[in-house]
Amino acid sequence: MLLTRIITALVLLAVLLPALFAASPVPFIALTLLFIAAAAWEWARLNGVAGTGALATGVLCAVLCAGLWGAGAVESALPVLWIAVGVAWVLGGIWLLGRGVPAWGRLARALRWVLGLAMLCAAWLALAQARRVGINFLLSVLVLVWAADIFAYFAGRALGGRFTRGRKLAPSISPGKSWEGVWGGMLGVLAVGACWITWDGAHADAAPSLYSRLYEFGLAGLIWGVVFMVGMSVAGDLIESLVKRSAGQKDSSQLLPGHGGVLDRIDALLPTLPLAMLLVSVVSRFA
Repeated sequence: MLLTRIITALVLLAVLLPALFAASPVPFIALTLLFIAAAAWEWARLNGVAGTGALATGVLCAVLCAGLWGAGAVESALPVLWIAVGVAWVLGGIWLLGRGVPAWGRLARALRWVLGLAMLCAAWLALAQARRVGINFLLSVLVLVWAADIFAYFAGRALGGRFTRGRKLAPSISPGKSWEGVWGGMLGVLAVGACWITWDGAHADAAPSLYSRLYEFGLAGLIWGVVFMVGMSVAGDLIESLVKRSAGQKDSSQLLPGHGGVLDRIDALLPTLPLAMLLVSVVSRFA
C-alpha cells in the first residue's frame, strides 16, 4: 500500500511539476481542467448519478471550464464572483456542518449535482487565475493547505483530546479529527507564512505570496487571515467527508491508487482557492 502511494505520488509530480513551472500558464491550466473533470465524475457518483450520467457530468464540467477560459474569465478580475463564492462557502459550510450528514441526503439530488458542478468550476477558475497571478502565489496557497494537514496530523496524534477533554472536532463526520489538530495546523501554517514572507522579501521579483498579501494588513491581518484560511480548508475537508458518509463511501473513487480519488486530494482546496482570489481581487485594494 505504501509503495503504491509513493508510485502514484511520483507519477503525479512528474506530470504536474513540468506543467506548473512552464513559462506559460497554459499547460498547467489545461492539465488541471482534466483533473477537475475527473473530480466532477466522482461527485456525480457520490450523489447518485452513475454510469453514463457520471461520465456526462465530467464532460460537462470540462466544457464549462473550457468555455470560461475561452470567454476570457481566466484573465479577468472577477471580484463579484469571488465575493459570492466566498459567502456561499462560509454560510453553506456553517449550515451543512451544523446539521450533519443527514441534511445532505435530504437535499434534492439535482440540487446536490448543481452545487457540486458550480463548486468545482469555481475552484478550477480560481486555480487558473492563481497560476496567472504567479507561481509563488499559487504555491503559497497550495502549501497552506498541505502544511495545515501535515501539522494537524502530528499535533492531533501528540495532543489530541489533551486540552478539550476528548471532545472531537466533528465525531459524526470525521472521528479522527481533533481540535488540537486544527490549532496545531494553524500554528504550523503561521510558521510557514513567516518563513515565506522572509523569502518574498529577498526575492522581490516574484509575485507576492498569499502570506505577504495578508501581512500588508500587519501582523493581525496575517494571523486572522491564516486562521480563517486554515479553518476553511478544514471545512472543505469535512464537507467532502460528509458527502462520502452520506453516500456510504470511504473514498471518492480509486482513480489515484493508494490515495483514493481526485476529490480526496483537492477537497480542502475547493474553498481556499476562491478565497485566495477574493483576497487578490478585492481585499488587497484596501491594504
